[in-house]
Amino acid sequence: MAAKLQRIPALRSQRRAGGGNRNRAAQEAAIITAAERVFAGAGFGGATMAAIALAAGLPKPNLHYYFGSKRALYQAVLERTLREWLAPADTIVADADPRAALEGYIREKMRQSFTRPYASRVWANELLHGAPELRGTLVRTLRPLVRRKAAVIDQWIAQGRMAPIDSMHLFFTIWAATQTYADFEVQICSVIGRASLDAQAQEKATEHVVSLILRGCGLS
Repeated sequence: MAAKLQRIPALRSQRRAGGGNRNRAAQEAAIITAAERVFAGAGFGGATMAAIALAAGLPKPNLHYYFGSKRALYQAVLERTLREWLAPADTIVADADPRAALEGYIREKMRQSFTRPYASRVWANELLHGAPELRGTLVRTLRPLVRRKAAVIDQWIAQGRMAPIDSMHLFFTIWAATQTYADFEVQICSVIGRASLDAQAQEKATEHVVSLILRGCGLS
């Protein structure tokens, strides 16, 4: 009984720590989401921690507590964007069905463009300015991953499972076709005469992009 009683405080402490970790993660995620919006609108130079705190509905000291500086918060925004963009590529493996794998990847990229447009705009703005914060990440993380996935696609091509294409440029095409709905939403809405892209318009755009790319890969 004594041993059981001694373990109770420890278990309670662990539960409190677990709850604290979850609360911290939720707080950080909320701050990053608010920062995406501010960085997308003002750029890194024009954004302020005060504006991000206002968007997050938090006191400014909270931002410094979690991230330390505006640059650290900006890097966190870029890191989360890259992490979420890379995850869908996990379906592109040698024993997968090429059509299903590529279709799933394209659909997820389109979904992210519609649901997380500010993240895409921050990323695009960073690249347009020469990728001062991202250059190392592009070389260390993005390049090896794309090369691995391109090798899988080259294997599918060699096996006659899809049309011969440039596997590396396929990724550039997918990124351009999907991220344009986030980065150039205003242009798209202006041309088609809509104030915004509703669920029906998003579905129509997704089906178009999926069909176009899969046909180009010989997978229609």
